[in-house]
Amino acid sequence: MRFLLDESADLPLGFFLKGLGHDVTAVARDYVRALKDRDVLAIAHREQRVLVTNDRHFGELVFRLRLPHAGVILFRLGQEDLQTKAAWLQYVLTNHAEDLKDFVVVTERGIRVRRGLS
Repeated sequence: MRFLLDESADLPLGFFLKGLGHDVTAVARDYVRALKDRDVLAIAHREQRVLVTNDRHFGELVFRLRLPHAGVILFRLGQEDLQTKAAWLQYVLTNHAEDLKDFVVVTERGIRVRRGLS
């Protein structure tokens, strides 16, 4: 699977995903700095990458503005440590692989999948 880590996402999550055999790029490392969210979403769509982010503004781009995407994983956790995020990400990959083309929200209560424009 192909992923793009937004600047708000923890870069070490990319190493975690690569360790699982995934193709991962990161805005902070592989693209021009300070890209607008709209541009990040466009890159992820063009490259057919699932966007991993902590930025809830991507929900507005996907649902209100109906911009195309290749899938979004939005972390909305109270505890933001890397180990917790990696565990939730592993859970999503294992139990929600078929939903990765949609908008997946990860909260402390669980996973919420919002179907939308993709």
